[in-house]
Amino acid sequence: MRLATWNINSLNVRLQQVLDWLAANPVDALGLQELKLVDEKFPFAALEAAGYHAACFGQKTYNGVAIVSRTPVSDVVRNIPGFEDEQARVIAATLDTPQGPLRLVNGYFVNGQEPGSEKFAYKLRWLDALHRWVGEELKAHPRLVLMGDFNVAPEDRDSHDPVGLKDTIHHTVEERAHFQAMLDLGLTDAFRLFEQPEKSFSWWDYRMLGFQKNRGLRIDHILVSEVLRPTVTACSVDRAPRKNQQPSDHAPVVVTLN
Repeated sequence: MRLATWNINSLNVRLQQVLDWLAANPVDALGLQELKLVDEKFPFAALEAAGYHAACFGQKTYNGVAIVSRTPVSDVVRNIPGFEDEQARVIAATLDTPQGPLRLVNGYFVNGQEPGSEKFAYKLRWLDALHRWVGEELKAHPRLVLMGDFNVAPEDRDSHDPVGLKDTIHHTVEERAHFQAMLDLGLTDAFRLFEQPEKSFSWWDYRMLGFQKNRGLRIDHILVSEVLRPTVTACSVDRAPRKNQQPSDHAPVVVTLN
């Protein structure tokens, strides 16, 4: 089984890129973030023609998340239960697999803008609520995957300039502590189960030749539960779509479960 996460940065603009990528990389499920469209405009028909079911949680102009799956999904939850939020940031669903149900939680984590800002305080509240809820989900669903654009570079090696960007957004002690707290629930960063090339990133700024100079961050992650960890055989970033014309500034991350 192969699962992937991709911040597409507008599905209206990049639907064909998603369809082309799925044709070349027929994953079993794909979590999308930053749809930037309402549910009524979600391209269900185009994805169905490509062999995929979908559940979405959209929002006009901003945010929006979806789970695209080879098999129908069930028990869909939108946003964090018990946390009042006007932004469409989380969708969870259960996938039927030959090994049994798999719970997939896909999130577009709060950016936070800058430390000390109101948006940063919102990010920390949101992360607290997510941590609580994912802990509950793990008790109910031992076979769980948490994926998405976390907007956190967990370690210095996940940043192209850890010294110059120290304590800036994505790099703060608070954000990294929240990422570690998620791991402490019993989740594992699938990417770090394997030797990876140095300066492996998943996001590059559009400005100042960020991708061409590999001035990036690894902020897109796939975390797997303890039950699933022994089944992970590979995890990598697919840089190829970042070379497209009008690409998303993020690249897909793909995990393979045996």
